[in-house]
Amino acid sequence: MLLTNDERGAKGTLAGIVRSSAADIFAGLVGSVISVAYGLSFAALIFAPPLNTWLAYGIAATFVTMAIGAAVVSARSSLPFAVAGPDPTTVAVTATLVSALMARFAVEGAPDDLLAPVIIIMAMAAALSGVFLLGLGFARAGAAIRYIPYPVIGGFLGATGCLMVSGAVRVITDRAIGLSLLESASLAKLVAASAIAVTLRFALKLRKDSPYVVPGILLAGIAATHVVLALLGIGLAEAQAAGWLFKAPAAIGLTPTWEFADLRAFPWKDIPALSGDLFAVMFVTAISTLLNTTGIEFVTKREADLKRELTTVGLANLVTAALGGYVSTITLNRTTLNYMAGGRGRLSGLTVAAVAALMLAVNPGFLAYVPKFVLGALLLYLGAQLVYEWLIASARRISLLEYASLLAIAVLIIKIGFIAGVLIGVIIGCATFAFSASRVNAVKFSFDGTEYRSTLDRGPEELAVLAKRGRQIQGMSLQSYLFFGSANRLYQQVKALFAREPGTRFLVFDFGLVTGIDSSAIHSFTQIKRVAEEAGARLVLVDLPSEVERAFLARGVITSEVIRSGDLDHALEACENAVIAAHLTKGSGGVTWRDWLSRALGSSKLAEDLATLCQRLEVGKDEIIAAQGDPADSMHFILEGRIGILVNRDDEHPVRVRSLGPHTTIGEMGLITKGLRSATIKAEAPSVLYVLSGETYERIKRENEELAQALLAYVVSVMAERLSFASRVIGVLRR
Repeated sequence: MLLTNDERGAKGTLAGIVRSSAADIFAGLVGSVISVAYGLSFAALIFAPPLNTWLAYGIAATFVTMAIGAAVVSARSSLPFAVAGPDPTTVAVTATLVSALMARFAVEGAPDDLLAPVIIIMAMAAALSGVFLLGLGFARAGAAIRYIPYPVIGGFLGATGCLMVSGAVRVITDRAIGLSLLESASLAKLVAASAIAVTLRFALKLRKDSPYVVPGILLAGIAATHVVLALLGIGLAEAQAAGWLFKAPAAIGLTPTWEFADLRAFPWKDIPALSGDLFAVMFVTAISTLLNTTGIEFVTKREADLKRELTTVGLANLVTAALGGYVSTITLNRTTLNYMAGGRGRLSGLTVAAVAALMLAVNPGFLAYVPKFVLGALLLYLGAQLVYEWLIASARRISLLEYASLLAIAVLIIKIGFIAGVLIGVIIGCATFAFSASRVNAVKFSFDGTEYRSTLDRGPEELAVLAKRGRQIQGMSLQSYLFFGSANRLYQQVKALFAREPGTRFLVFDFGLVTGIDSSAIHSFTQIKRVAEEAGARLVLVDLPSEVERAFLARGVITSEVIRSGDLDHALEACENAVIAAHLTKGSGGVTWRDWLSRALGSSKLAEDLATLCQRLEVGKDEIIAAQGDPADSMHFILEGRIGILVNRDDEHPVRVRSLGPHTTIGEMGLITKGLRSATIKAEAPSVLYVLSGETYERIKRENEELAQALLAYVVSVMAERLSFASRVIGVLRR
């Protein structure tokens, strides 16, 4: 039977859909294996003694959380292969919340039924986390994580790892961390759990992409335990009584875990005391969602929509809370595993959800054969991973000061609770930042008038004055936000500058890169002004932001003696003019045309020869002398006035790149290279110029070799001086 092209295309498309669906289902089944192993361990952590009687309900709550989280996230995530469910960090803080509730009951007296208040508090935490995530998502506040100091996040997650290790010990031994663990039975259980945790560590390091490592090692641990028990002649009931095995929980199916009457009996008066732990669950859920999503983006090279991820996980938590589960989030390790196994579509996550839902129908009696230390070993490994990553390995990624802050925050959270620990941690983080920022130099670069000048080209006499007296102009280009730490350091630099350069007449501050200033920094500038006045120097403030200018005026920093300028170039030009006026020999400014040429060419005869060949040109202000793109067929000697060089940029207004004053030249390179003019020449003031045409220059080269050589030597000297100045400027900017 022959098929048409459309039929063949439809068949190919259908085959592709079948192949991709099969790959997604396979990846989902692979991910389900490790998800089930994690789920059993998480239930054991939350429902540790005195809640172990209700462990079956904990398992049900865990798989409800896993099923709802995986289903909702798979259906709505911007990453179609994302897998959601309980995560080590969220489970650790949930277990801490439940432990805090148990501690309140220990003081006030526990009700007969502990299950209902536990399920209610977990659902409450999930609902609050869902609302919080939805708020973050709709407010597009996902980027807010970048404003939380790294030591706070690191200390928080490191403390979470410590709490998970502590919970693992309680699952393994039925005891809290203390001297009682030195008892032989407890010590033996810890050694057995540690052996499995170490095995997990090295096995996952060798085969980190394999989904069967964790369940394989756990099953091997269970089998080895029963072999040892058989060899020692220890029965199932005896092992359970000794705390090596879980006691068989009753099958619960889909039995409701609480009724509306339980809401009235719930200890609502204890909520304020539990608010810190509730906040911890919300905070960790948000942090985990954002950090895990960022990690998934890095591994899969796929960009996620943070708003959509936050709202999706928020919705999943609201649904989970309504059905008696606890918080869930997008998981990094299970999503990465799903992607590595070939999962690319939403069907893979839905497969995980389906398997989790099927686990609700499984009789939890199989737990009677599971050693506590085996599931505890998985918790021990996960907690130790958090501790290592955030409390140990982070020492290589951050400064010593930040690392010390991170450790201090972790200890505070463990000792005094999440809210107090985080608040103090934020204060420590801010103090650490302030200390570190104060060590950053507020001066981007510093300069003096001999190495960094205005764009005004000057004649030899004025350049000689600036070369000799230019250090009377001292300048600093400031940067960043100026606050008490950086501004005080600037004040100390200024005092050292005046001690080093007692002849300073002008101290220039360029505020072009300053983003803001605080009141303490303003006080430092008051001190700088006082020191400058004592040294006989004037402050020059350039490109002041309006809010800084208002603050300086209000605090008396700006007075009639302080010079203000809109840009650094004009400020430097004004300072240079003042220095030149004070030191230029009287009468030197009235040099005639022939006198100037004599000095430039080194010969009065050659000067006379060149003077007779040049044409005098008088121009008014704003008159165009030559336009950009015209043939470079002349060289101009500027005797009086001021000439600007402007560059045209597409449709924008021309930009002035340089100015030239008396006894300078322009157009000499174009005359030699015979190209087109790269800029427009415009008079900025009434000026007198002498023009040497290209035709005349060619005649000089043919008929007067001595004059041609002298003129070329002059051009080379001008170019050398300009190149030297440019090199000095580059050196200043690279400091």
